[in-house]
Amino acid sequence: MRAGACTHTRSKGGRARRPGNSGVVTPVGPIVLKTRLLSSLGGAAAVAGLFFAASPLLGLSPAERATNPRADTVHKVFPSAVRIQISAAGEVVRSASGIAFARSGERTYVLTNAHVVANKRTWKDPVRVEVLPSEGQGRVLAKVVATGALPDTDIAVLEVQGSLPVTPLGPDDELELGDDLVVIGAPFGKGLSVAAGIVSQVEYEFLENAAAPRRAKSLKTDAAIGYGSSGGGVFDVPRGRLIGLVEGYRTARVEFGKDANQYAFDVPMPGETFVAPAAKIRRFLADKGFAHLADGRPDEVAAREKDLSQGELASKQGEVAARAQPVALPAAPAGM
Repeated sequence: MRAGACTHTRSKGGRARRPGNSGVVTPVGPIVLKTRLLSSLGGAAAVAGLFFAASPLLGLSPAERATNPRADTVHKVFPSAVRIQISAAGEVVRSASGIAFARSGERTYVLTNAHVVANKRTWKDPVRVEVLPSEGQGRVLAKVVATGALPDTDIAVLEVQGSLPVTPLGPDDELELGDDLVVIGAPFGKGLSVAAGIVSQVEYEFLENAAAPRRAKSLKTDAAIGYGSSGGGVFDVPRGRLIGLVEGYRTARVEFGKDANQYAFDVPMPGETFVAPAAKIRRFLADKGFAHLADGRPDEVAAREKDLSQGELASKQGEVAARAQPVALPAAPAGM
């Protein structure tokens, strides 16, 4: 796969230029570190090379997947990945990614980022949040039922009617540096794609009891991702557990030339993709009254563990529906 294309930008009074035929370009401008949120605005163009298509992996035979743990993981979790589109006054204003992680009755719950559903002042009513499942069932209207407070808790939960494939939230611990993982998202508002990498950094919570299991406070990966991947699921290999949610990544802006002939592009920094780990997501769900969704199939688990009657189970589903009311979309953080 050839290297991804770069976007050339114009400077004042000049025009965009590409490197000359010599193939050697010396950067003369500064390198600026930037942290990017990954939801994509409508109309953004795809950048080749950041993701590899998932379809070849899904086409492998069971025998071939048995000897290819990464492909087997993608085969298991890909159906639960979704695209998210937000429209205002009939026009798509934002696209991003999500992961279906729990079902309750005839409803499915989707994780994404809070900044994805943040309401910009320029949006005009009516605002529609839609989920596009990976298996091509068409668009499903979604309700925003929980959002975190930006910038510390960049997590949101959407509710859709119908039963979608889900990948339940994984455990809080057992993550180690170098563990293999895959990320599924919809970069630049296009089709769902897969990126592979490793756990490049783990910051653990401080625990007074040294014997207690360690829980990740934050994660980073070297998986290469792009705009529109916000809210994409992060899965461990080979077990295919949902271990986190993509939040953003850090880039270095490299500038070339000078004066009127200056141009630049942003380069993703290896190992600097930020992930909200399962422990953080689980705390968010508990704080918002959705702790019962953390196991992925709350009704089935509750019925099995508590031996509920059908009447009790229906009552429990009614309580869940009462809690899952739409919430106001939060204001976007400054500068987005």
